Amino acid sequence: MGNRVAREDYEWVYTDQPHADRRKEILAKYPEIKSLMGPDPRLKWIVCMMVGIQFLAFYLVKDLDWKWVMFWTYAFGSCINHSMTLAIHEISHNTAFGNNRAKLNRWFAMFANLPIGLPYSASFKRYHLDHHRYLGGDGIDVDIPTDFEGWFFCTRFRKFIWIILQPLFYAIRPLCINPKPITHLELANTAIQFAFNIALYWLWGAKPVVYMLAGSMLGMGLHPISGHFIAEHYMFLKGHETYSYYGSLNLLTFNVGYHNEHHDFPSVPGRRLPMVKKIAAEYYDDLPQYTSWVKVLYDFIMDDNLSPYSRVKRKLKGEIKQE
Repeated sequence: MGNRVAREDYEWVYTDQPHADRRKEILAKYPEIKSLMGPDPRLKWIVCMMVGIQFLAFYLVKDLDWKWVMFWTYAFGSCINHSMTLAIHEISHNTAFGNNRAKLNRWFAMFANLPIGLPYSASFKRYHLDHHRYLGGDGIDVDIPTDFEGWFFCTRFRKFIWIILQPLFYAIRPLCINPKPITHLELANTAIQFAFNIALYWLWGAKPVVYMLAGSMLGMGLHPISGHFIAEHYMFLKGHETYSYYGSLNLLTFNVGYHNEHHDFPSVPGRRLPMVKKIAAEYYDDLPQYTSWVKVLYDFIMDDNLSPYSRVKRKLKGEIKQE
């Protein structure tokens, strides 16, 4: 567990990200994919159902012993809350109500944020769209770990700790890499979330609040679903910076595993991404892909060639337009 990772820097490249060119090529050959773009009318109802399920869970855990609160927090609450973060990811692409009702998508994301306990939906959209537009961009893409993460988490044990602490690093990384002025929507997101947390504590006590917050932290840390954080863009094979996963956990994660397809067509809702793969199969079938997010986590920890530095990074040129 003390072996040090050999990598001491990112994988610097001097080419553009592959997704824009592939998108143009696929659309030229299969223009019918444009019909898949646009809102998913089922998404808002699925999100409302999930929020309702967590509200019911808050009520049910209030009278449980603490050991059972923690059991259900990891076994159930963490799964739902991680799934809710990926619902917010979907909504950030305006797939709940469409591009013509962008502001409604923002407010709906705050509603989806309620059972997570940590106000982040408004900030997430700003940084996530930069991630798509400037994938791997130095000083812009906050999905890439900081130099400190790459330098310090360089042994198997430290990588294990890093995975547990992933929610913390995702929260503080934007402040280190690409801080932005706070917006009114971010202030509203924070005020609404804290008011909800206080109301939940006042109504049903500490146990639902612990279930909510711990579920979010555990679900985004050492958890089978959190394997997608590593699987999406960490360079397991040289020359490849985005990877897809087509397994059953996509049912809980709005098909975020279809990640090459998602970056090629971010306007296509997750529910329709399998159709993109089916139509343009020759573009995706031969790309590297994963069969297990759990194995991704294991391989990342145990492979001494992998670390937080295992990311493709590029210097950006020209005008940069951020959210």
